[in-house]
Amino acid sequence: MGAKQTKAAGQEAGASPQSTGWKRTPTKERGDILTSIMLKSGDKLRSSGTPPPYQRRIGMIQEMMLMAKQGKHDEATEMLKTLRQDLGMESTSLDDVLYRYASFRNLVDPITHDLIISLAKYIHCPKTEGDALGAMEKVCRQLTYHLSPHSQWRRQGLLKSKPQACLKSVLSSPPSGGTLDLSGIPLGVKDMERLCAYLHHHASRIGSLELGFTELTDDAFLLLLPTLASLPRLETLALNGNRLTRAVLKELTDTLKDPDSFPSVTWIDLGNNVDIFSLPQPFLVSLRKRCPKQGNLPTILEFGESQASEPEEEGIEIQSSHLSCSNQSQHSSGAIEPLREDFVPKQLACHSDNAP
Repeated sequence: MGAKQTKAAGQEAGASPQSTGWKRTPTKERGDILTSIMLKSGDKLRSSGTPPPYQRRIGMIQEMMLMAKQGKHDEATEMLKTLRQDLGMESTSLDDVLYRYASFRNLVDPITHDLIISLAKYIHCPKTEGDALGAMEKVCRQLTYHLSPHSQWRRQGLLKSKPQACLKSVLSSPPSGGTLDLSGIPLGVKDMERLCAYLHHHASRIGSLELGFTELTDDAFLLLLPTLASLPRLETLALNGNRLTRAVLKELTDTLKDPDSFPSVTWIDLGNNVDIFSLPQPFLVSLRKRCPKQGNLPTILEFGESQASEPEEEGIEIQSSHLSCSNQSQHSSGAIEPLREDFVPKQLACHSDNAP
């Protein structure tokens, strides 16, 4: 019933004076646009010839914003639908998206879902006043920033034609401040032996391991998993923005069930991978057992990275807060956090107005 209401609202909006400027692209051309998205990051592809998921998603966001600026409302709506499906939000109506957000509490990345819902609101329920296009563009920038490597991860002068030299350079010295940051450095199966040896040698020093946006695959991660599980002081593990699939969740969950594995871990980020959109309850329960004082189960590290954040220069300045047993009562990861009471009215405001 909700889906029909949303569709009807969209038809009414299409008949309004605001929508008379929308242009419709032929089906074939729309297919060409989708194909071009897959090729936009060609200069960054590795030998596999397939872009990592985050590059594809960023391309979709940019294309959707371009369509909106050109007045192609139908095409922008279809692109949002494709993006939602790629991010595991398979429903096609705004009602269903909001319902799933409210009921699906084990989200890997609730921030992305929050921003996607904002985009759905602007597309399905366009504002009658103010700069709706500017508001949508702001959300697109925030979503692009959230799904892409953060600016501080771009190592100038290091990530060029010899990534192996960069890896060798990082692994040539002990971890600084208990953190080993390899984010942004491509890691293949052949690199796991060197990395495992380094982790074993500095096991007592490593409290945080950053492996985000390293193009890590299932095979490479499974080779690394036993070593990661044996690190006695490892608290935070970032695996976001890689090529991991939900196939690794079983091995990771089974490993977490053993109290001797990952003895100190309190947070694991698996967001923005291929198809890991939610976490098994045993996975989350195992994390809670390792840090029982936490009010909510941790899955993502960023705090305050929401649609309320403001862009700064070309990016968006976003605060990060490391979740720990001591401060979890003040800072929530949102992993299984109930839907905020003030959230639904805000998102459903325009829909309620259109409801009969």
